[in-house]
Amino acid sequence: MVDYVQILNKTKLFAGINLTDIENMLNCFRFKVKSYRKGDYIYQAGEQIKSLAVLCEGSLFMQKDGYWGNRIIINHITAGEVFGGAYALSQSEPLPYDVVAGESSAVLFFDAARILTGCPEGCACHTALIRNLVCSLSQRNGLLMQKIDFMSQRTIRDKLTTYLTAQYSRTGSEEFTIPLNRQQLADYLSVDRSALSNELSKMRDEGMLEFSRNHFVLLRNQHSSS
Repeated sequence: MVDYVQILNKTKLFAGINLTDIENMLNCFRFKVKSYRKGDYIYQAGEQIKSLAVLCEGSLFMQKDGYWGNRIIINHITAGEVFGGAYALSQSEPLPYDVVAGESSAVLFFDAARILTGCPEGCACHTALIRNLVCSLSQRNGLLMQKIDFMSQRTIRDKLTTYLTAQYSRTGSEEFTIPLNRQQLADYLSVDRSALSNELSKMRDEGMLEFSRNHFVLLRNQHSSS
């Protein structure tokens, strides 16, 4: 319990809430922790979820498989992030995608209804949690809007340059490691893996970037060919 309280204390959801209050709130919210192996499903598309979830350890993927086996990665979830919040709180729409463990992971679940009802005493920590939750949902919406920006680009190169520019803006560095392998990046950008690899090789040959696996270095004062 103490380990998870300390982990949650570092998340945006529990920002401004001390360790003792977090522990008390977990008991109030009827929490449970579940462990998953790589490839395990946390949620499957079509489920009606009632729990707010926080990833404590590992990484997850929101993904959707098409009828003919094509896969789209909607988002990547890292430790400390909240997921499934909008569907758990509305309790009206089924989840439209799968949530799958990208590696060994631990997820903490809360009863969403208990969070919405609030404390009879109107305690400050519960108010802070709801405020943090609203901010978290807003940030998640922003990430999905960014994904739409990637997807709206016409060519593979445009998708790649928009995505890599976003990573540069996020990290503040021209050298960074992305959380996706080559197939996952192709699924995320909804392009063919071989075509993606070919385009990356062309960009490297043109002096736009260097890369090794999922580690990238962007090079300045270079221009892509038309």
